[in-house]
Amino acid sequence: MISIIIPTLNEEKYLPLLLESIKNQEFSDYEIIVADAGSKDRTIEIAKKYGCIITTGGLPAKGRNEGAKVAKGDILFFLDSDTVLPKNFVSKSLKEFSDRNLDLASFCLVPLPRNKISSFLVNAFYNQPIILLENALPHAATGTLVKKDLFEKLQGFDESVKLAEDHHMARRAKKVFRANLGIIKSTEIFVSDRRFKKDGWVATGIRYFLCELHMIFIGPVKSDIFNYKFNHYEDNKDDKT
Repeated sequence: MISIIIPTLNEEKYLPLLLESIKNQEFSDYEIIVADAGSKDRTIEIAKKYGCIITTGGLPAKGRNEGAKVAKGDILFFLDSDTVLPKNFVSKSLKEFSDRNLDLASFCLVPLPRNKISSFLVNAFYNQPIILLENALPHAATGTLVKKDLFEKLQGFDESVKLAEDHHMARRAKKVFRANLGIIKSTEIFVSDRRFKKDGWVATGIRYFLCELHMIFIGPVKSDIFNYKFNHYEDNKDDKT
């Protein structure tokens, strides 16, 4: 069984899109765990409607860890709440995960709504680099598949890391346990471009580039230097999937 773990905070607009895309998968051996950080909207109501297991969350790292504590699956799938899974995503991912004997894997991203500029930017500055660096410098953002036994050996996500705690976990897995990591090539994850619209494409790109340099040359980001906030995005009327 696979345990799908989703940290949430006021996600009544995006969560139904994700949950519906999971429901429509041609795969049924899964559970969905929503780790909520105190939503004031209909997030919990929606999660219950779709039969999700509800647990207390917090910032993304804590939410993922709390979700993992109640997970029953042998494979954990950590997924951001503003994503949508394409058709046959789960079966394709698990097949490649097994065929390549991976211990931890992540995915390329497709920004929504689709347009040529955002697709070019995400491909050029995220998708292509993480594929080229998958053996030398692992990345694992937005969606991460990991074997539960490896996750437990790692003691989960480091909750003291303020930004890119998912990349940090992947690199610890590679360095400490020599885990077999990779980027899934058979499918992708659709993700809302709201973070780029809110903070700006250039500013967001620079922030993550500097974060990458910080991780490489200094270490994981454990201060508020990048001023990361969990779900501070205002919905735009033209956000459609």
